[in-house]
Amino acid sequence: MGEQSSDRRERVGMETRAMQVEPTGLSLQRCNLVQIEGPDPGSVFPVQGDKLVVGKSADADWTVEDLTVSRLHFEIRSEGGRYLIKDLGSTNGTELDGARVREAFVRPGAIIKAGEVVFRFLTEYDAVRIEPSGRERFGALRGRSVRMREIFAMLERVAGSDATVLLLGPTGTGKGAAAAALHGAGPRASKAFVVVDCGAVARNLIESELFGHVKGAYTGATSQRRGALEEAHGGTLFLDELDDLPLDLQPKLLRAIEERVFVRLGSNQPVPFDARLVAASKKDLWMEVAAGRFREDLYYRLSVVTIRLPALRERAEDIPLLFDHFVGEDGPRFEELDEALRQRWMSHSWPGNVRELRNAVERSRALQGDGLSGAFHVSGRSLPASGGLVPDYGLPFKEAKERLVDAFEREYLSRLLERSSGNLSSTAREAGIDRKYLYALLDKHGLDRPGRKG
Repeated sequence: MGEQSSDRRERVGMETRAMQVEPTGLSLQRCNLVQIEGPDPGSVFPVQGDKLVVGKSADADWTVEDLTVSRLHFEIRSEGGRYLIKDLGSTNGTELDGARVREAFVRPGAIIKAGEVVFRFLTEYDAVRIEPSGRERFGALRGRSVRMREIFAMLERVAGSDATVLLLGPTGTGKGAAAAALHGAGPRASKAFVVVDCGAVARNLIESELFGHVKGAYTGATSQRRGALEEAHGGTLFLDELDDLPLDLQPKLLRAIEERVFVRLGSNQPVPFDARLVAASKKDLWMEVAAGRFREDLYYRLSVVTIRLPALRERAEDIPLLFDHFVGEDGPRFEELDEALRQRWMSHSWPGNVRELRNAVERSRALQGDGLSGAFHVSGRSLPASGGLVPDYGLPFKEAKERLVDAFEREYLSRLLERSSGNLSSTAREAGIDRKYLYALLDKHGLDRPGRKG
């Protein structure tokens, strides 16, 4: 009996850990129902299609042979990316996280009890292997690399649905362009495309920005105001810089997404919400969850389809294509540049990614006419003799700050790795950071991890 109990805990632990695996590249969310107490603990049943019925009858999708379970006990339905559990008139009732329910929405990690049998509703991710698109663009995005054409194929596939999409990637990789392209290629293209930059709105105003407010809701609210959720009704809501959304506001956003209604600030009147949701983050949201800065349930709700946009240095073969696009019809083609200059473009690390490339092309053309030799001198990213980092004062404050921080991180880690002769344990210890965070920073800046395979 003790061995069975230990084996059951181990299998359940494995399922729980599976829920916590952060997807990489292209991934699709998949939901499973795991039996953790009952006649077959550790058994897993995938929630596929529109409905899953659980009961002891052979007519149920998952037959659970237990006397406390009714013939058809409960069902889980998929509704627009959400999951609804409904009791089917069972004798002993259905509980969700300790409360008896007739009908309720299920969140990842929820505990479901049917009679004396207990289940856990788990979310996992499947890496998607997809045939690259034959096109070299999707909306405003451009690329001929295999990585980008795989992303185009995924965007083409999900554009026609209402599936929630989470876009991840460093600043300047094109997350905003991807969101706009998804909207433009989807059935809601004729409706509004509303953008909320969570990092650009003052903390005390972000709730009003999202949900709106009524007159008198706070000092200065002299009239009623429609929020982004209301403005996006029927269209697409793009939540950019989602990692900057205050933690205390995340539960309210989660409720609005799940229940498809929200309440304006200062009101108690529910307002319907019907919009496709696309979110973007420059940070690894799973690491933010692990650090307690982002809610796990909101993360799972938003990451139905996860697409990571690569840094430009990870797809350097796209630089000539992007160069020719940004330089315009009357500018020199990339292949017309001399070999030394082409090599400089190809070997630059582009910490500002595609946005930096575009700015470099535009600035160098403005200052050099038809030449690009000054591109890197005007980009504000060179290191002076003193070794300090120079910000680009011609950029907006937020972008200039992000670029400076990125440059600092890369320079700091490079020097620290050199001092420690590539010993990662020593590097993490000297930097005073966790090794997992160190790995994430090294990957972010394209720095090699000594001893890493593949």
